[in-house]
Amino acid sequence: MGSLEKPEFVESTYLAPLIAGALAGISVDVALYPLDTLKTRLQSEQGFHKAGGFRGVYKGLLTVATTSMPTTALFFMSYEATKKLGEPLVAPQYALLVHSTAACVAEVLACVIRVPTEIAKQRKQTYVGSEKKSSIRILLKAYQTEGIRRGVYRGFFSTVARDLPFSFLELPLWEFLKAQVRQHNGGDITSFQSAVCGSVAGGLAAAATAPLDLAKTRIMLAEDYAHTQLRIKPVLRSIYASAGVRGLFAGVAPRLAAFMAGGFVFFGVYDHTKLTINNYMGS
Repeated sequence: MGSLEKPEFVESTYLAPLIAGALAGISVDVALYPLDTLKTRLQSEQGFHKAGGFRGVYKGLLTVATTSMPTTALFFMSYEATKKLGEPLVAPQYALLVHSTAACVAEVLACVIRVPTEIAKQRKQTYVGSEKKSSIRILLKAYQTEGIRRGVYRGFFSTVARDLPFSFLELPLWEFLKAQVRQHNGGDITSFQSAVCGSVAGGLAAAATAPLDLAKTRIMLAEDYAHTQLRIKPVLRSIYASAGVRGLFAGVAPRLAAFMAGGFVFFGVYDHTKLTINNYMGS
């Protein structure tokens, strides 16, 4: 028999990023969840110890685990598709602009899933009562009392405002660092090297956007949101007035540690899985 023609979707714009993104997302979220809990409690207006301290650092893990796969799958599928469409349209020296644009498109789409998840997760992380609350019950109560926009999607724009700058920095920086590695490595890069690049990119982006993350957390956890209609600038201004620059970077240490470790796991798993899938389907 003659050799079969290679299927059109072997180097798929969608399939490999979708599967690789899903595995990368759940890997990093499950592995680093305690750091995220500690960061959220450090940023909570009620204070670290009243928000739970070091107790129950896996509260809300199931919520994240069940939604991280579709969120990151959607993110990377959108990112790779937008990048593939944009790169042929610009000169190579402007590739980073394409990467930034692709990251922004991917973030907005991913936030459609991410925001309700964050609402449920952060309220679980800072809840200290004895009654058990499921994520569905938390979101249902938010919908019944405050509706879709003010309840289930509370903080949507603050989340987008936080994540757009983050991805705008992280993804192009990751791509840039990988390009530098390839230049010194005969055009090749290993999954481990990609993971190191992701760790550096994630840490720098996380540190730079820490105040935006703080504002998003305060907005999502605010008891009087329906009456005050919290916004990023007033929240940051209030924090700065009461605690100065140091207050704006509350929780930055666990955030930095989480995103450096998370970037290593996330991008390492993503690139390795994507390469494995493409090699398998191309064999």
